[in-house]
Amino acid sequence: MSNEIKEQIKNALILQKEIFGDVLFENTQSLTQILEELASNSLTQPPPQPIKQEVAPNIISTPNVVNEKPMKAKKKDTQWSGSKSIEELYNYIHNCENCALSKTRNKLVFGTGNPEAKLMIIGEGPGADEDEQGLPFVGRAGKLLTDILKAINFSREEVFIANIVKCRPPGNRVPASEEMEECIPYLHKQIELIKPKFILCLGSTSGQAILETKGTLGSMRQKTFEKFGATVLVTYHPAALLRNPNWKKDTWEDVKMLRTLYNQTFPGENK
Repeated sequence: MSNEIKEQIKNALILQKEIFGDVLFENTQSLTQILEELASNSLTQPPPQPIKQEVAPNIISTPNVVNEKPMKAKKKDTQWSGSKSIEELYNYIHNCENCALSKTRNKLVFGTGNPEAKLMIIGEGPGADEDEQGLPFVGRAGKLLTDILKAINFSREEVFIANIVKCRPPGNRVPASEEMEECIPYLHKQIELIKPKFILCLGSTSGQAILETKGTLGSMRQKTFEKFGATVLVTYHPAALLRNPNWKKDTWEDVKMLRTLYNQTFPGENK
């Protein structure tokens, strides 16, 4: 087996681990054991395939919360917490320096869209393009998100798009727990002000933070959750779809489910 093929298998396994976790592997070996065998050139079988899970759609449920301390918003003890509008909140927090991400960012990415949106889209954090422009989802993943919204008859202007953290983590890494803990109160305030009826979380990090769970993306998809007075759904992050286009079919099922529920809630807005 060539080094190039071994590296491709390794990267694929790591990506599967990030999205689904070890529980969906039929093989009883852990990801660590598999990678150790790969390093020793003893892996001769193709990588294990994820088990297909049958999940009933349109079920109102609550997330599986493990016995770990969930991420909680910090106490509202600063001026921004009294904001009466999205604009006022921005004016309070756009120079935030509460965590280390503020030292490496170019621009804080507050969020953009309709301040009275019925649908909020919540990602993980800004990337390089977003950090440069100060706007969420403006790179390749952002273009794909625009196309996904268009496919279910939403424009970016009628929704509100934000992230769990408002500053780019160096190297586009997953935000650290302390970074999310510092930043998520701002997102909670945005949700309080906008009062969306639906929230679509993009990726496992977003879903876990909003639902306060350690569940895998596979365990959160094709379900609905009630949080912040809104119906919450979770699907793949557009960046993951750029890495693995095979997940676009599942994403399409997720967003069709969102549109169906939206139409049922607002029948006069059917498109």
